[in-house]
Amino acid sequence: MGDGFDIESIDEVIHGRVRLGIMAFLSGADSADFGTLKARLQVTDGNLSVHLRKLEEAGYVEVIKSFVGRKPLTQAKITKEGRAAFGRYLQAMTALVEDASQ
Repeated sequence: MGDGFDIESIDEVIHGRVRLGIMAFLSGADSADFGTLKARLQVTDGNLSVHLRKLEEAGYVEVIKSFVGRKPLTQAKITKEGRAAFGRYLQAMTALVEDASQ
């Protein structure tokens, strides 16, 4: 193996399957409502809530709650910090893959 292998460079907040899916989706869509994320990621309400909270606590996602008429609406939006962290995550994963293929 070359010198690109650095397991510490992998952001554990993003690395979980559902959180990675949230970040990947939001990086392309900028924001999405709870129902859309739930359907695209095929997770339960509770599971999605836990993962969104973890990303929000890290400052990677902003969760905005509002009402449309009488119905609650939860939106998730990737933050500037989240976009930068996702970029670093992708670079770290690319380095690991390239190192493993050498």
